[in-house]
Amino acid sequence: MNIKLITVGKLKEKYLKDGIAEYTKRLSRFAKMEIIELIDEKTPEKASIAQNNQIIAKEGGRIAEKIGPRDFVIVLAIEGKQLASEAFSKKLADVTVSGYSDITFVIGGSLGIDPLIKQRANMKMSFGLLTLPHQLMRLVLIEQIYRAFMIQQGSPYHK
Repeated sequence: MNIKLITVGKLKEKYLKDGIAEYTKRLSRFAKMEIIELIDEKTPEKASIAQNNQIIAKEGGRIAEKIGPRDFVIVLAIEGKQLASEAFSKKLADVTVSGYSDITFVIGGSLGIDPLIKQRANMKMSFGLLTLPHQLMRLVLIEQIYRAFMIQQGSPYHK
């Protein structure tokens, strides 16, 4: 199993890097984890809707280049489906038995995700209505992926 996380923007905070490194290490017994950080476009302070749409489209183009044609793509989006950890674990298990060996998660930039990337997605997922910093969301997502595998193993980690 290969898991790819495509994110817009660089991770700067050491504590988040350390947490992500820890869960990536733990995940290595279940899957190969690849994190792809893409350049985020600078947004003018009083950008127009048209400027914002251009930025989203540019970032979307960069994301699209990193998605494989046979990837099962899960986009994190506020309008996506909310899943309990157990349901998320089952979804990942179901994806792997459906013939997918590559699962790609996408976390967009501060302005959101290009609608074309959302259309390409096999699934849109939400972690709730709260807005979280994208860098923190990476850590939360990777921990939940690890938790999903531990649930599949029947591990007490989830308790």
